[in-house]
Amino acid sequence: MTQPQANQAQAEHWNSGAGRAWVEQNAMLDRLFAPFEPLLADAVQGANAVLDIGCGAGATTFAVARSLGAQGRCTGADISAPLIELARRKAVETGVDNADFLVADAQQHAFPPATFDAVISRFGVMFFDDPVAAFANLRRAARPDARLAMIVWRSAAENPFMTAAERAAAPLLPQAPPRDPAAPGQFAFADPERVSGILSAAGWRDVDLEPLDVACAMPTPALDTYAARMGPVSLVLPSLDEDRRRAVVEAARRGFEPFVTDGAARFTAACWMVRGRG
Repeated sequence: MTQPQANQAQAEHWNSGAGRAWVEQNAMLDRLFAPFEPLLADAVQGANAVLDIGCGAGATTFAVARSLGAQGRCTGADISAPLIELARRKAVETGVDNADFLVADAQQHAFPPATFDAVISRFGVMFFDDPVAAFANLRRAARPDARLAMIVWRSAAENPFMTAAERAAAPLLPQAPPRDPAAPGQFAFADPERVSGILSAAGWRDVDLEPLDVACAMPTPALDTYAARMGPVSLVLPSLDEDRRRAVVEAARRGFEPFVTDGAARFTAACWMVRGRG
């Protein structure tokens, strides 16, 4: 019997409206999350072949490739064809020739075995249907003693900016079921014991999670687009009539007001830096 395709919901999500939205807003998102790039580049210094999981349009892939210099190479993998297409265009436009990109579901893609001496990710590994299978697949792609360095979100409670829009708009929307903390999603790796268990079961060793708090900022004019095009609120907007849609976006926008000072929304991204060894 044919097995169902892994991560089908994520593939559909990131190859449709969500992927297009992230392509359209790529410049804003790259600026927002730029502070994470040197953290990952520093974590893999001395590596020669790096795999970047959930690379999106390639910001971290490019940062690492540049830091490695001509002797190294960084390969970005993402399930979203629109984002990988943008990453490839940017590679040509910027002349970064030691970065390459592939459309791949990292849970089941047949990476060449024992190829990479480092695996990294910035917010790209919390969405697998079967995270143990995914990280076992990545372990097979890694060389012995390869480094693992990933940045993931801590809990929703520690990241109020990330949930501000949905909390503010909730009174105008049908009641959503409570989040399953273990389900694929932004905060699926919030529990450090769960993350350690997943990685250990997948064959990674010396697993360590270090709290990481990073200051981020977004220009105030970008908040309307962010509220309407990113996150859970954006998923329900197409089903609403025009008046309700306008009211929801306005409510979501007001939800960000506590974070706005001097023309920008400022917040702390509460994350884990996850490290391990192959």
